[in-house]
Amino acid sequence: MILFTDFFDKYDYDVRKTGDARWIDQKCTYDVVSIIADCIIEYVDENSVKEFTVSDIWHSDYARENVISIFSKPDPELKAVKEYDKYFGQPIKLLGYSNILDVRKEKNRYYYSINNRELLEKIALRPTNALNFLYEYIVKVLKDSGIWASFEEFFKIQTKESYKDVRDTFIRFTINNTKINGETECGRIFTKVINPLAFKLKKQGTERGRISKNTITLSDLQYNRANWRDDLSGKDKSITRAEHEPTVAQLQARAMASYTVNKAKKAMRKFNDNIYNGKSEVYQSTEMVNATQAHHIFTQSDYPTIADYVENLIMLTPNQHYSMAHPNNKTQYVDKDFQYLCLIAKSTKIYLDLTSEKEDKFYDFDDYIFVLNTGLETEDFSSISYLDFASIIDKIDYYYIDNISNNKYYKLIDENMLEINPIYLNNKDSVRMVAEDQSEYRL
Repeated sequence: MILFTDFFDKYDYDVRKTGDARWIDQKCTYDVVSIIADCIIEYVDENSVKEFTVSDIWHSDYARENVISIFSKPDPELKAVKEYDKYFGQPIKLLGYSNILDVRKEKNRYYYSINNRELLEKIALRPTNALNFLYEYIVKVLKDSGIWASFEEFFKIQTKESYKDVRDTFIRFTINNTKINGETECGRIFTKVINPLAFKLKKQGTERGRISKNTITLSDLQYNRANWRDDLSGKDKSITRAEHEPTVAQLQARAMASYTVNKAKKAMRKFNDNIYNGKSEVYQSTEMVNATQAHHIFTQSDYPTIADYVENLIMLTPNQHYSMAHPNNKTQYVDKDFQYLCLIAKSTKIYLDLTSEKEDKFYDFDDYIFVLNTGLETEDFSSISYLDFASIIDKIDYYYIDNISNNKYYKLIDENMLEINPIYLNNKDSVRMVAEDQSEYRL
C-alpha cells in the first residue's frame, strides 16, 4: 500500500542505531494491532485529549468492552495487569517505533500522541490494512537494519538450511544489537517477523521453531487462531436450542462479529458525513433528511462473512431503510428491487472514490468484488479487471434481470446510475471509466 511505503521512506528504522528490540513483539499480530489502533482513536476522540499512556487505553470503557469479549481476557480492572500491559503496550510500542505515534518519555513513563491520524485510521478500519502495514513496516526495518538479504534468500530457497540461516541471523542480530540476550525470546519475536512476510509472499514460514510444512495462512497470523467467521454458524441443527451451549469460540466469534460490524458502520457514517454531508447514498430528491441508517445490502444474517465490509454497507434515510429496503419495517425481508438500486448507487460511490485524486481511498476494489461474489453466490465477478465498472454493472444487471424492466424504483435507477464511457489506455488491457454528468451532490 503506497500510503504506508511513502510514510516509511521518511524514517530510518535501523535497530543497530536505536538498540530497540521492541520494534515488534509477541502480541503484535495484525488483528490485535488493528483493534488497538481503533481503541486509541476512540479514546482520543471520546476524551478530547492529545496524549495518552498505555494504561489510559486499556482502562478505557471502549477497550475493556471489546477486548474482554473478543479475546476472553479477564477484566483489566480486576486482575492480570502484566498481561494487559503487554497486550496493549506491545502494539502501541510498535506504532510508536514506526512513527505512526509520537513518543516522549518523562521519568519512567511513556506518553504517546497521534503523529499520522490518516494511517492510524486506515489500520483501525480493516485488519487487512493492518496486515499490509505490518508487511511494509517489517520489510523496511529489516532493510534499514541490514539483515533483509537473509530473509530474501530464505523466501527464494525454502529449505531447512536456509531457514536455520535466517533464524540464526535474526537471533544473533537481536542479541548483538539490543538488550535481549535469550534465544527463546528472540525466537518468539522471529515468528512475528517472518510469518507476515511469508503470508504476503505465499511462502513457508516458521512453526514451532522449524520451517513450516505448508505455506503460511491468514489464520496462522491471528492472535486467536480459531477463525471467528467459521464459528458464526450457531447451534448444531441436530440438537435442541435448550441443549445448545455456545462454546468459548462461538462466544468470541459473536463478540468479534458485533465489534467489526459496529466498527464498519461507524466508519461508513463518518465517511458519508465528511464526503456527502450526511445525505443518503441513494439519491432521492424527495428525501430531505440525513442518512442515519447503515444498511447491509446483503443481509448480515445470511452473509456474515461480508457483514463488516464497508463495500456491503450503504447509508440510507430512515424512510428508505424501513419502508423501501425492508418494506413495512420487516427487517428479515429484503426488497430485491431496492437491493438492485442499492448496488447501482454503491457502485457509483465506490467508483468515484477509487478514481478520485486523493491518495487515501476509503473503498477497496477487490473487497467489492468479494462482496458481490459472496452476496450473489458466484465467482463471475473475479474475472473483472481493476476499475472496469462497466463490466460490474453488466454482471449486476444479469443477476437482477427480473428486477430491472419492472422495477418500481426505475426513476431512481436513472438518477443513481454512473454514466460511463470506456477509454482504452495505451499498452494496457484494462479499461478506465470516466464519469460524466455527475451532479455536485453525487460527487
